Amino acid sequence: MEVPVDSHPSDHIDGGASLQVRLLGPLTVSRDGAPLALPASRKVRALLAYLLLAPHAVTRSQLCDLLWDAPNDPRGELRWCLSKLRGLIDTPGRCRVTTHADTVRLDLAGCSIDAIGVNKAVQAGLETLAPQRLRALSAQLAQDFLEGLEIDRSPAFTGWLVAQRHRFRSCHAAVLECLVGCVPDDEAFEHLEAWRQRAPFDRRVHEALLNTLARCRRLREGDEHVAATVRLFESEGLDPAPVRRAWRAARAQNDAPRVASVHATTAAHDQEDVEQSTRRQASIAVLPFVDRDVATAVPGGPGDGLAHDVITRLAKLRSLFVIAQGTVFALRDRSVASQDVGRLLTVDYVASGWLRHDGRRVIIAVELAETRTARIVWAEVFDHAADDSLRVFDEIGNRIVASIAHEIETLERNRAILRPPNSLNAWEAHHRGLWHMYRFNKADNDSAQHFFETAVRLDPTFARAYAALSFTHFQNAFQGWTDRAPEIDRAMAMAGQSLLVDDRDPTAHWAMGRALWLQGRHDHAVAELESALELSPNFAMGHYTLAFVQAQAGDPQSAIRSADHSRYLSPFDPLLFGMLGARAMALVRLGQFEDAAGWGVKAAARPNAHAHILAIAAYCLALADRIEEARAYAVAIRKMAPAYHVSDFLTAMRFAPDDAALFRAGARRIGMG
Repeated sequence: MEVPVDSHPSDHIDGGASLQVRLLGPLTVSRDGAPLALPASRKVRALLAYLLLAPHAVTRSQLCDLLWDAPNDPRGELRWCLSKLRGLIDTPGRCRVTTHADTVRLDLAGCSIDAIGVNKAVQAGLETLAPQRLRALSAQLAQDFLEGLEIDRSPAFTGWLVAQRHRFRSCHAAVLECLVGCVPDDEAFEHLEAWRQRAPFDRRVHEALLNTLARCRRLREGDEHVAATVRLFESEGLDPAPVRRAWRAARAQNDAPRVASVHATTAAHDQEDVEQSTRRQASIAVLPFVDRDVATAVPGGPGDGLAHDVITRLAKLRSLFVIAQGTVFALRDRSVASQDVGRLLTVDYVASGWLRHDGRRVIIAVELAETRTARIVWAEVFDHAADDSLRVFDEIGNRIVASIAHEIETLERNRAILRPPNSLNAWEAHHRGLWHMYRFNKADNDSAQHFFETAVRLDPTFARAYAALSFTHFQNAFQGWTDRAPEIDRAMAMAGQSLLVDDRDPTAHWAMGRALWLQGRHDHAVAELESALELSPNFAMGHYTLAFVQAQAGDPQSAIRSADHSRYLSPFDPLLFGMLGARAMALVRLGQFEDAAGWGVKAAARPNAHAHILAIAAYCLALADRIEEARAYAVAIRKMAPAYHVSDFLTAMRFAPDDAALFRAGARRIGMG
């Protein structure tokens, strides 16, 4: 499914646009407010719609595959359709249908396209919109995408059309959910009914409706709705218990005299809900990838295999609640659309995609959508030579897993920082702590420590929170912010607690590896870090830390490989400066000072690079005889830490004497020795 993530410059709704196109509902095209007569050919209209939403130029072969099953002359038919399209939207002063080499795209400058406007509103965040704008979006989305434009014997277009319709229906559900939360109850009922029609198995709509009925004292209607919903859920094999609990809670909350009488009945359920809230993790469903090389899904094909690998590798990270393969494959077999899966399973995120072979290349597209807002938060297309398909699928699977984990962690961190501190559950407190931890200064490190302590107090079985707490003590020792010896002991204690809670969590072994390195136990540290990577080969932080340790006292070539692999897995990581810095230190040990200087400068340019990272750049530049540049970094270091000396750098690191002498020599050249 092609969804414009980086959309066209003209994707805003502009009432004064010279060309207006409606894709929601029956297709209409107007110029300066006057409707244009559409070509009789359905394929011309379908071609227009597809090109309007294509995020990039589209190859002619892709358009032929999209609209023609097996014609005698598909390119000739495409040329005919493009000529009709030019007659519709081109004007003497502007050619909107543009071709370059073998590709086609539309010039949409000065155009207004309703579907693109909806996309942009969703991507920007529905929660930021006023009720009036939400009502307008809801009215647009009430009609199906390209209503009545089905085409026989064009399976690729049919698949695209169905996917777009499901996506815009999901957008409509998200808009309605936002509306319900910001309008009076008497208006909310109208939107709740529309939301329920769009997403009948979304537990949230039933909870919202029951809460509103209870507030309005419409208890009989609430009882009737619960009974009907229970029958509906049971007919689909879904658990109706959460709906029953929601009704009991809504009645208790809005009927004070009844609280005492219902307390005993609901106490067990309430305790269960509290535990689930305290231990909440972000959740994800990974759907089977659609194989575009075949007309119908083939169980066990490459699309299923890729989804299985991604599910397994995400589960090994243990940072997400991952829906089991059997469930998502069963939903696929029941023809449940990807946009509906998230609400049906009440997960936070859904990953989906497609794959196809193009000659000797394999192309895999994947996107990550946030269920509640219907927002696409990450999308990527991987295009690899297919000489060794097993290796290609393995590499792409690694990239997909690392990217999904990174994007979700970033979203959860940013969401947690907006919550009031006293309202955080363990998961949110952990991510609030991560937000502070990645600032890499003492004040934020202290704040991170507080939130991680809150997380383990709320959930003593939260292994990752203990591992993160260990990292804050590691930072105190490594940066010299507090007395080194007691912080090393605390880093070790928290890492040990993380392992005690869950010795299958790679972050627990990662924390222990760092703590052992602080103690100077190089071989034991490497063994723990390798254990982390055995548990989860896609754990970018594990690869980076192994590079960091090996860059100082192990095999420098291995350190370079690990640093490169960590960047491959997580190219926008908050610790990217460390990945680059580890590579620079390894190159110094290999005597490649000029290359080391280049990587050191890249490391120092990253956000939140601390004094030790700037020191790597300064010393590498000095060793490469780039003295003036090195002195500029020395000035920057002294502004950050006025008393900084090479001894601080070497105390933090653990180099062998000969390697330490190299860095001392570089420091002496710029007056820091």
